[in-house]
Amino acid sequence: MVESRCGLICSECSYKEPCKCGGCIETNGHPFHGECPVAVCCQRKGHNHCGQCEAMPCRQLYTYSYLDKEHGDNPPGARIRILKRWAKERK
Repeated sequence: MVESRCGLICSECSYKEPCKCGGCIETNGHPFHGECPVAVCCQRKGHNHCGQCEAMPCRQLYTYSYLDKEHGDNPPGARIRILKRWAKERK
């Protein structure tokens, strides 16, 4: 089940409950922290998630997934692997 544009599993996110985050899909690219450039880009291209984009992983998604020490994926690259799985499921 697709939970976000970037491959984040919102149901497992530690910010969901305390920040009352609706996620990027429900909030049209504006989760609790404000506009998400990854979600907005994905929506602008007409994709359900970044796994449908020919440029995946773009520099911004790669940075979020692998390089963001505070909020990045644990393990690194997790959301990119999820996006690839979602893309295969939709074929």
